[in-house]
Amino acid sequence: MTTSKSPQQANWPAPFIIEPSSPPHTTTFILLHGLGSNGEKFGRELLDTGISSDGHSLRTAYPSARFIYPTAKTRRVTALKRSRVPAWFDMYSLGDRLYREDVQIEGLVESSEYIRVLIERELRGSLQPKDIILGGISNGCALGLTTLLSLAYPIGAFVGLCARLPFRGDIEDVIRHADAVINGQGDGEVTFGEEDDAVASELKDPAIEVLTLVRDLVSIDAKVGEESISIAKSALTTPVFLGHGEQDNVVPCFLGKDAAQTLTSLNVDVTWKLYPDLGHWYKIPDEIDDILAFLRDKAQLFDTEK
Repeated sequence: MTTSKSPQQANWPAPFIIEPSSPPHTTTFILLHGLGSNGEKFGRELLDTGISSDGHSLRTAYPSARFIYPTAKTRRVTALKRSRVPAWFDMYSLGDRLYREDVQIEGLVESSEYIRVLIERELRGSLQPKDIILGGISNGCALGLTTLLSLAYPIGAFVGLCARLPFRGDIEDVIRHADAVINGQGDGEVTFGEEDDAVASELKDPAIEVLTLVRDLVSIDAKVGEESISIAKSALTTPVFLGHGEQDNVVPCFLGKDAAQTLTSLNVDVTWKLYPDLGHWYKIPDEIDDILAFLRDKAQLFDTEK
């Protein structure tokens, strides 16, 4: 178990990294902690407690995988009376996470860029995008979903716990507008950019409009050309697992269900699991079993020790 830092990550805490126990390295998991935690704490907790019904942790199930647990920068969080804690982005309220979402933007821009750097670093070797599994819990899941929608390519899978999709209301507005234009009920205006007629027609596709919106939110060049349309949309072919506790009073389960429904409306292959009698955490062993089954069935990631 190591921590390491590259020049591109000099302003970030070193991530907690677990190297493959059985080389060669074939897969990388990048898993993001929640508000106020850190990579090592979350990583060790997941290793120690995230055990399946047949006794496997993620590490023992996938011995050729590298596990990267990044740590968020310490920043002031408005919802915590401006206290400084590790946080991927600011939040205005813990009670109403949909209120004043604008305060999240700066952190989402900075943090999603950092996660993309980590992904790109893993792709410099022999790994392909399909070999990357991105995921997180709570605010880490929220950042992870935003990062996923900002990518220009699909990855192996996304695993989200206690999920919320930032700016879901804006995303739904874009979907409704695009659907109205397609059905001849809108004003016909292209929401972003001034593309030619052929590309403008493609931009009426709700999925393309949403990806353009998210890339704009995280300050990636949002211009979409004919060639990049299909490339950008391919990110939506990443299979997504979202698991949520029915008794979660930190991130209410309706936020996870809403995220799943919105992603499904964009034709994302979403596996949604709701766990009774579970609060703001993951269900042991049920949810671990479900995650391993999801990775096997959707990402063709098999337990190499079986």
